[in-house]
Amino acid sequence: MDAPHVARLYRVDRTVPDQQAAGLIELAAQAAREELAPHAAAEEAAGTFPRETVRALGKAGLLGLPYPRRYGGGGQPYQVYLQVLEELAAGRLTVALAVGVHTLACHPLAHHGTEEQRAEHLPAMVGGELLGAYCLSEPDAGSDAAALRTTATREGEEYRIDGVKSWITHGGHADFHTVMARTGAAGPAGVSALLVPGGVPGLVARAPERKMGLNGSPTAQLYFDGVRVPVTARIGAEGEGLPIALEALDSGRLSIAACAVGLARAAVDTAWHRTRERREVLGPRHPEVLAAEALLVDAATAVEAGRALYLAAARRRDAGRPFRRQAAMAKLFCTDAAMRVTGDAVQALGPEGASARLPLERFLREAKVLQIVEGTNQIQRLVIARGLHQEAGAA
Repeated sequence: MDAPHVARLYRVDRTVPDQQAAGLIELAAQAAREELAPHAAAEEAAGTFPRETVRALGKAGLLGLPYPRRYGGGGQPYQVYLQVLEELAAGRLTVALAVGVHTLACHPLAHHGTEEQRAEHLPAMVGGELLGAYCLSEPDAGSDAAALRTTATREGEEYRIDGVKSWITHGGHADFHTVMARTGAAGPAGVSALLVPGGVPGLVARAPERKMGLNGSPTAQLYFDGVRVPVTARIGAEGEGLPIALEALDSGRLSIAACAVGLARAAVDTAWHRTRERREVLGPRHPEVLAAEALLVDAATAVEAGRALYLAAARRRDAGRPFRRQAAMAKLFCTDAAMRVTGDAVQALGPEGASARLPLERFLREAKVLQIVEGTNQIQRLVIARGLHQEAGAA
């Protein structure tokens, strides 16, 4: 049974640019409390993908927050969008992840598409009618994106796409796919970005993967067998796909960091609420109560630190400053913290924490997934080290 008090422990001190931004965050918090959290346990157990919920979020203006208003987006700073994600994740991580992955799939077109492409596609994307998937990883090219083998061969005014993409969130459900495929020679300079509609001939999704958590979020392999798209579906010039993909991932990693903070916050809130109930029965000095409080105090501190880190990186992004290293740090710290916090929340309540009576055991399983998606935390350490070397060399 999911606790009905998710997101009520913390009175988060939000820093927002205007009243509209504050209203958007509160709208997300209300949706998380009233619509997402009460049904999360049952729907995750059933593996239900909340497509209608994502569509409703689009109609409410929460699906295209960082994109321009002239295309139907919210025109909000990234720091506002991330705080909305945190609220949604505190209610149900699957929903927040769906919003984050969709936003990631829109990024290449929004930032590198032509004016004609943006006008044609973005309004439906950010309005909730279309759901996106981001197709970069392959069976033999996960962390090493430059090694991808999916090809896009130009034949007249079309590209023919052949290959396999793996671990694709929304695989089999997406209405459009941002696909990175090889249009040139081996290596990073031979990759291009293409916009591929769902349901086109030759595009087949395998059965969803069985995962340890996020059962409501479909993840599947996609097979491209002679899929044809017009040349006008290419985003940017030929050979620019890998820089576009990595740029999108920098922003996507901040999304995962915000989701991790929301998940960790929900875990602390659930465990603290139950600890207070025990405190009333056993007394404030009971060893079990003191031990639980000690774990949860550290957990609450980690939540606050994680939020400060992802917001600092987001402010750099909003200011147009480099933020790749800071995004990797935020993803690394926040997801590691979520893993530790959810584990401590389970530990604080003992057998009850490990049971399905509370959502904590589900939170723990979901936190592990966040350490892996959009670049494992081992890869984040490599990104951070590379950034530190570059900055030291420029000093």
